[in-house]
Amino acid sequence: MMDATKFYINGKWVKPEGTQHLEVINPSDEKGFSTITLGSQADTDNAVTAAKRAFPAWSASTKEQRVELLERLFETYKARAEEMAQTISQEMGAPIDLARSAQVGAGAAHLKNTIRALKSFNFEHPLGDHAPDNIILHEAVGVCALITPWNWPMNQVMLKVAPALAAGCTVVLKPSEISPLSAMLLAEMIDSAGFPDGVFNLVNGDGAGVGSQLSKHPDIDLVSFTGSTRAGKAITIAAADTLKRVGLELGGKGANIIFADADEKAVTRGVRHCFANSGQSCNAPTRMLVEKSVYKQAVETAAMIAGKTDVGHAGSEGRHIGPVVSKQQFLKVQALIKQGIEEGATLVAGGEGRPEGFEKGYFVKPTVFADVTPGMTIWSEEIFGPVLAITPFETEDEAIELANDTLYGLTNYIQTSDKEKARRLARQVRSGMVEVNGKSGSAGFPFGGMKQSGNGSREGGVWGLEEFLEVKSVTDW
Repeated sequence: MMDATKFYINGKWVKPEGTQHLEVINPSDEKGFSTITLGSQADTDNAVTAAKRAFPAWSASTKEQRVELLERLFETYKARAEEMAQTISQEMGAPIDLARSAQVGAGAAHLKNTIRALKSFNFEHPLGDHAPDNIILHEAVGVCALITPWNWPMNQVMLKVAPALAAGCTVVLKPSEISPLSAMLLAEMIDSAGFPDGVFNLVNGDGAGVGSQLSKHPDIDLVSFTGSTRAGKAITIAAADTLKRVGLELGGKGANIIFADADEKAVTRGVRHCFANSGQSCNAPTRMLVEKSVYKQAVETAAMIAGKTDVGHAGSEGRHIGPVVSKQQFLKVQALIKQGIEEGATLVAGGEGRPEGFEKGYFVKPTVFADVTPGMTIWSEEIFGPVLAITPFETEDEAIELANDTLYGLTNYIQTSDKEKARRLARQVRSGMVEVNGKSGSAGFPFGGMKQSGNGSREGGVWGLEEFLEVKSVTDW
C-alpha cells in the first residue's frame, strides 16, 4: 500500500499540510501497525477546492461514461479483494473469514447495485401526460463530504462513494481515523480505474478536525454521515450556517420480537445476529422481546448459544467473533455490562472482563442479560458490543409498545409464522426497516432509519442515487 501518511487530492497522493500523526492499532494485539496524518484546515480546503474545480465537467459527463468507470472500478475491487479483506481485518478486528465474505462482499454488492440502478435511472422525464412540455431534471447536488464509520468500512464507504459518483457529484471522503487504510486502498483503486482528477478526494482526520471542517465548509453542498447519534447532532449544527443538505445514518437499538409460534431457530438466529461483527452493527437486534409462554426456553437457548460462541484473533480463520475495535470501545462495553449487573438485570452468560485465555486485545465475552426492563441503561443505550438484552411480553400490543420504547428507529425484527400478524406489526413498529423471520433485504433495499437513527437518508439502490440528486423543473421544454 501507499505511504499511509499521504492524502489523495486532485488525482495525486500528496504530502499533507497537517503534521499531527495517529497510529492505527490492531485491536487483536493492541499494537500499532501503520501511521496516518490528521488533516489540517489547509488539507480540507485543498481537497474541497479540487472537488469544486472538477464538478462542472464531471456533472456534465454522460451516464454511459460514469457506468464505464464504475464498472472498471468494480473489476479492480474484485481483483484486490483479498488485500482489502486483510486490511479490514487488521484495522478494525473483523475475523478474516467475515472480512472476506461480509465486509469486502458488502462493498462489492453495493457497487454492483449502484451500477444497476444508474443504468436504469432516468435523469430527464416529463412531469406527466397532462404536461408533456414540463420537464423534470435530476441533477448532481454538487460537492459532497462523505464521513464514514469504522465498523463496516467498505459497506459504508461504498454506500456513499458509488452513488455520489454515479449521480455526477464530486466528493471528499473522510473515513474513520480508526479504520482508514481500507478507504485509502479504495482510493488507489479509483485512481487506477481512471476517474478524472478531483472527482474523488480523500483526507484523513478526526471528527473534531476534518469532520467539523467539512461540515462547516461553504463550498460543500451536502454532508452524508454514518456514525453515532451524538456526532450526527454535531454535524447538523455545524452545517446549519450554510444550509447545506445533511444525510444521517445513525445508531440503533433494534427490537427482535419473538412470538411463541416462531420457527425453532428464531432465538439462535437472533443471538448470532446480535453478536455478528462483535456486536458492532447499528442495525443489530440487541433487544430480544419474547412472548412469555416461551420466555424461559428462549433465555436458556440464548445463554447456550452465547456459551458456544467462540472468540478469537481476527487473523485466524473460522466462525469466531473478533475483538471490539479499540480500547475506548472496550472500556465502554465493559462499563455497560457492569451497569447492567448493578441495575438488576439477570446475567445468564458472559459478563465483565476478557474471555478466558486472553490477556491482550480488546476481546469481550459474548454476554446475555435476561429480565431487562425499560429504564435500565442497557435497555436504552446502544452498547455496540456482543451484549444481548432479553425481555418478556404477554400481548401483541405490549410487544409493539416495548419495541417502540427507544429513541432509535433503524431496524426491528419480527419472528412469527402468522403472516398477517407480521404485517400488522411491521406497520406499527417505528423503524426505517423491518426484517421478518430472518429474511434480509434484497439488492437495492433502502437502508436507513427514523427518529434518532437518522434523517434525510436512505442508502442503496435508486434511493442511494436520489440522495445525491437535486430535482429541477423546467417549463416550455
